[in-house]
Amino acid sequence: MGMKEAYEEKAEAQLKELNAQIELLKAKADKEKAQAEIEYYKQLETLGTKQETVQERLQELRGAGDEAWEDLKGGIDTALSDLRDAVASAVSRFE
Repeated sequence: MGMKEAYEEKAEAQLKELNAQIELLKAKADKEKAQAEIEYYKQLETLGTKQETVQERLQELRGAGDEAWEDLKGGIDTALSDLRDAVASAVSRFE
């Protein structure tokens, strides 16, 4: 085998090794993308639950008498605060 052939063989082996590393990086990127998507939907599910809680509390408020609304106000404020914090967290996480 001549020098040219030996060099060609060496270059092809290096290319093969680099191609394998690129494929590993692609697989890792796909995995990260899938994990990010799972996290995104988990956050949306949490936000939906908190949103429903606020809506339920508001519905209770609508049905409450003039004296009872003060008792419900704290629960609504807490639910709104929880939802606000969860939205802010989700926005910052996925920006």
